[in-house]
Amino acid sequence: MIAIASTAIPSTGSHLQDAIDLLHARFAERSVDVGGSAISYRSCGAETAAKAVVLLHGIGSGAASWLRCALELAEDARVIAWNAPGYGASSPLPMASPSAADYAIRLQQFLQTMGIADCVLAGHSLGAMMASAYVAQEPGRVSQLLLISPAQGYGSDDKRARGRQVVQQRLAALEDPGIQGMAQKSPERMLSPQAGDLARAWVRWNAQTLNPAGYAQAVRMLCGDDIQRYLSMTAGPAAAPVMAVYCGVDDIVTTPQDSRALAEAFQLPFQLIEAAGHACYVEQPQAVAAVIRRHLDQLF
Repeated sequence: MIAIASTAIPSTGSHLQDAIDLLHARFAERSVDVGGSAISYRSCGAETAAKAVVLLHGIGSGAASWLRCALELAEDARVIAWNAPGYGASSPLPMASPSAADYAIRLQQFLQTMGIADCVLAGHSLGAMMASAYVAQEPGRVSQLLLISPAQGYGSDDKRARGRQVVQQRLAALEDPGIQGMAQKSPERMLSPQAGDLARAWVRWNAQTLNPAGYAQAVRMLCGDDIQRYLSMTAGPAAAPVMAVYCGVDDIVTTPQDSRALAEAFQLPFQLIEAAGHACYVEQPQAVAAVIRRHLDQLF
């Protein structure tokens, strides 16, 4: 296990508004229709680039949260960050309690529409569950699968009781303190104690954009599904992608211990991102981009 050191990162600006302006200028939101449902996404880099990176956000965030990491990769590849169903301008899934496989079906439709036949797929937190489910369904369409601070879910027999508690707690939080109240507290869990003011403001701003109905669907998926189910399907097939697990050294949500245990269970490489909490790609975008770039270099 090797810890990935952070480096000094040029700021996109000292204020939140600078980041928002950069978002609109360089990483604007777009939408496509997939079988009558909308998927919104943000992209940068050349659409004709041979290399493609697809980024999946976690439960308390959205495509915009990848801004600085995506821009770091713009010269290396076509970079696409989707808004999961029920997030941003993306249509929700039709069922109240979807599985990760249901999100994966929508992802497959989206990537087909976007003309992505092969990519490095990076899933953060709940996005790692969606990414794992997608690879279990479409093992030949992803060459490198990166699980970044992966949420593992509560759908296994030994976690199901805890999952019932978590779903009640999270859905209750939608009522009180609500999305705005949850957003104000989010940096405490998402970032390390040493995170800067801009990173904290960015996490807070992204959390404020959550759609309650889409968030509720995602909570039910988290509490009813299990990432190991999908990784077990993927392990072994000749078409299975190269896989690796990464985690912020100060992550208190999907802890280094839990992430390391998942990696060891499936004999996957595991590395820590230094000076980072759960949202490591927000706090250390250069370090996470360097990880993704290394996988791109292996692929192409």
